[in-house]
Amino acid sequence: MKNQFFLLTSFLLLFGVSQSLAQSSNTLWYKQAAQHFEETLVLGNGRVGASVFGGVQSDKIFLNDATLWSGGPVDANMNPEAYKNIPAIREALKNEDYKLADELNKKIQGRFSESYAPLGTLFVEFKHEGEAQNYRRQLDISQAISEVVYEINGVKFTREYFISYPDKMMVIRLKSSKPGALNFGIKFQSQLKNKVSIVDNTLKAFGVAPTKAEPSYRGDMKDAVVFDQTKGTRFSTMVRIKNTDGNLTSGDQSIELSGATEALIFVSIATSFNGFDKNPATEGLNAELIAADQLKKAFPKSFEKLKKSHLEDFQKYFARVSLNLGKTDAPDLPTDERLRRYAEGKEDKNLEVLYFQFGRYLLISSSRTPGVPANLQGIWNPHLRPPWSSNYTTNINAEENYWLAENTNLSEMHHSLLSFIKNLETTGKITAKTFYGVNGWAVCHNSDIWAMSNPVGEFGQGDPVWACWNMGGTWLSTHLWEHYIFTGNKKFLKDEAYPSMKGAAQFCLEWMVEDNKGKLITSPSTSPENKYKTPEGYEGATLYGATAELAMIRELFLQTVKASNILNQDAEFRSKLETALAKLHPYQIGKKGNLQEWYYDWEDQDPKHRHQTHLFGLYPGGHITPAITPDLANACRATLEIKGDETTGWSKGWRINLWARLWEGNRAYKQYRELLKYVEPDGVKTNYARGGGTYPNLFDAHPPFQIDGNFGGAAAVAEMLVQSTENEIRLLPALPDVWSEGSVKGICARGGFEIAMDWSNKSVKKLSIYAKKTGKTTLFYGNEKKEISLKKGQTMELSW
Repeated sequence: MKNQFFLLTSFLLLFGVSQSLAQSSNTLWYKQAAQHFEETLVLGNGRVGASVFGGVQSDKIFLNDATLWSGGPVDANMNPEAYKNIPAIREALKNEDYKLADELNKKIQGRFSESYAPLGTLFVEFKHEGEAQNYRRQLDISQAISEVVYEINGVKFTREYFISYPDKMMVIRLKSSKPGALNFGIKFQSQLKNKVSIVDNTLKAFGVAPTKAEPSYRGDMKDAVVFDQTKGTRFSTMVRIKNTDGNLTSGDQSIELSGATEALIFVSIATSFNGFDKNPATEGLNAELIAADQLKKAFPKSFEKLKKSHLEDFQKYFARVSLNLGKTDAPDLPTDERLRRYAEGKEDKNLEVLYFQFGRYLLISSSRTPGVPANLQGIWNPHLRPPWSSNYTTNINAEENYWLAENTNLSEMHHSLLSFIKNLETTGKITAKTFYGVNGWAVCHNSDIWAMSNPVGEFGQGDPVWACWNMGGTWLSTHLWEHYIFTGNKKFLKDEAYPSMKGAAQFCLEWMVEDNKGKLITSPSTSPENKYKTPEGYEGATLYGATAELAMIRELFLQTVKASNILNQDAEFRSKLETALAKLHPYQIGKKGNLQEWYYDWEDQDPKHRHQTHLFGLYPGGHITPAITPDLANACRATLEIKGDETTGWSKGWRINLWARLWEGNRAYKQYRELLKYVEPDGVKTNYARGGGTYPNLFDAHPPFQIDGNFGGAAAVAEMLVQSTENEIRLLPALPDVWSEGSVKGICARGGFEIAMDWSNKSVKKLSIYAKKTGKTTLFYGNEKKEISLKKGQTMELSW
């Protein structure tokens, strides 16, 4: 029954409400080649990434590998007596000496994270004579295949690109409509230390990542990037041409094919990365052997066979979800022109669908490597010192990358993050002891592939407003519970999730102290990247009892108590958490009706600051809701009104979700439109004042590029259509007026359910609920309420 319903839904999507859906909701296309990185079309198999420019005379392709970072295993014991400074900070805070507390807090710092590295650039250089006509460059995100087509002197040239997960290979097919008209050469360059050679008609590049790459925001400095050939992660890239005709010749560092009609280019990539705790130089994998083996296995296969296995693999994930937002009159324009037209306030529902599905496409393409989650730029980075090191920023960005994993039916992609959390727990235990003097485990503001968990700042050089936050482990641990309540995998809860959740809760339990009212607070405390302003005029970061930290602790404790009950274990520890929950300093509503960010009702240094972490309990947490805690929900609403709508890309993605959780569909939609505001590429410039938006290739403009806004925006679309807890499902809770009719299939709900529904005039007409596991839920739709009980594999269909 489930399959029949989904086939019917797919048929309606293709031939029903909107004829143009099949034309433009899954394809990005352009009339010209890319000139900037933010115009490239990106491909990935969850480890290897490519950014394709599609030039006519010279096609430039940036290459990345998710496991290629600077540095090596972290020395977590880098500041072993930092914790001894905690009593002095607490004393300063007790005396309300916030300036002194800020200064002392700098003693609770360690090294900066390492940076995600660019692997290199593949050049495919053509010997065309004449001007190109009828040029088209496109990416079909339903197939993860990019194409370039153009004509020169009546000859049609076609290129097709994809990166196969099953074959661990990038494949490019080049064709000409005229026999013998294909003439091109290939070469490789890298910003990393490398050597290129040609052996048996195979281009082989071997190189090494830096042993250190300082964050770009530290500016120009001596030894910002350091290479040591005896250290660092090795990489190997092998490129080989497979031709059926023409003449293949090799130079010292390039290979050329002339007089051909069709050819394939195989690109095999590997690194020596062998785990977060293994030295990549002395304990690493043999990158050369791995790259050679991958090439040896893939090269004999036909293009058709390679493409077939690629499509079967990719589409089993991507095709799970389809979305139709109703009839559209928007013309089928190139994507950059569509964005400009959309920015004028014109309707383009399929662009809204495209952005949603593009987020899912990016997650599949960047998050399939165990223990290596998608970073700030997914897996696509051309910079040796990328913005914010393209690392894992755990005060929002790393988590926002995975908000869409469960509800948009990509649970498998979540595992890259979930397994990374286990790595963080290892180093985080040392961080908890040496920096904070307590048990459990902690992660601070930044991390990297080496599972760095310490507070950054280079031992006192960092401003506590961003350097000294220590709740990353608390926030990340909530993802473990999310995965469980979406999947119902009790083995995962018992073996993987609960032990890590318990360790993070243990840290919080021991870290908190009582205030003068006997309530539990954190001290010292900060609220991510925002500063307060005291009545005396001091603007600072360090305080006690920041709302954001207590919100995350509350959420984690509630989840850990539930997990302990489900597993029927650790009754004594569970009791401690329940006692602590009852003693937590409660939320406070300020004089402006807002949810207070600070322990006292202080002003913000910047009232419109991009971070809104104190609203965590509303989203991504779940203990603030309009139904159960209406006063707190209204205070969240007041906070958002004060902050306004103009903000950076990732922040706007978060605010769309927050407005959706407040059941304000039209306000959420307004911000969704603003998230798609066209932004011209401008390299790595940081310009918060300009606000966020979308680059020509649909990358999120923070600015500069950060992928979290793409993921947050996609998650928000699902949140507008379906919201859920372990015990209930709400249909169309934040549907905007402009999406008055449509359909969706494959959205997942907590409790282990999968939803398909059609709606018209903002009312659900057909509903299908499929149970991935045996369970019960309460369905809320408008004023209706229905109890549902289904066995695993069972589908319930309803109509109105």
